[in-house]
Amino acid sequence: MAISEKDAALAAVPSDAPTIFDKIIKKEIPASVVYEDEKVLAFRDIDPQAPTHIIIIPKDRDGLTGLSKAEERHIEILGHLLYTAKVVAKQEGLDDGFRVVINDGPKGCQSVYHLHIHLLGGRQMNWPPG
Repeated sequence: MAISEKDAALAAVPSDAPTIFDKIIKKEIPASVVYEDEKVLAFRDIDPQAPTHIIIIPKDRDGLTGLSKAEERHIEILGHLLYTAKVVAKQEGLDDGFRVVINDGPKGCQSVYHLHIHLLGGRQMNWPPG
């Protein structure tokens, strides 16, 4: 039986150790990249929760294991990540709307400790999200 995202998040240990995302950045693990610039990388989620599900990550983690770890020095990259979400949403044809999600910590269902944005679209989102 596959482990649930909630169980994966509860089992994950917050750490500065390299993550699967670091391996994707270094091209050690293949990913379906949809956008890349000098600061960020965006790729399709391998377990999509919507018709369009893209992960957007900073290439230099710089201590950003999660949003709760953000410091003033991270303002530029945080803005760049959100702007990239808008650019990728337009590129993906999500003109009717989309959702941006950042999970933080165990109760926020974060399972990879490298700040990342989930860009979800292509279907009607519901509220509350869960």
